[in-house]
Amino acid sequence: MNISHIEHVGIAVPSLEEAIPFYENMLGFKCFAIEEVEDQKVRTAFFQVGNTKIELLEGTSPDSAISKFIANNGGRGGIQHIAFAVEDGVANALAEVEEKGGRLIDKAPRKGAEGLNIAFLHPKSTCGTLVELCEDPKKK
Repeated sequence: MNISHIEHVGIAVPSLEEAIPFYENMLGFKCFAIEEVEDQKVRTAFFQVGNTKIELLEGTSPDSAISKFIANNGGRGGIQHIAFAVEDGVANALAEVEEKGGRLIDKAPRKGAEGLNIAFLHPKSTCGTLVELCEDPKKK
């Protein structure tokens, strides 16, 4: 697997409307995209920070992974995942991880925010961190 860079860091927030002003006014970042990913029951907001992005995630349903993460975190948000861009395709990266004994959440790539193909690795096989593999946007 060829990882080119950290694509983004995903941060769960209870409310995008409350979180976006902090990142813009306090840190000086500019939100460049807000989108809803219906099948993941999430709304996202993106900020570019050098070569990496910050993705804020707000659950749109109580049964979404983000809403559950926030509920399990005392109603507060926090870093939810780290995403790595893979150059040789998400499907190939998943096959390699599985071949090496890694546990997958997604057996096949699916569409995520920004229209990128993504897949998640299970935290039980990544030392406790939710890892997302995503298509390298430069290779899209």
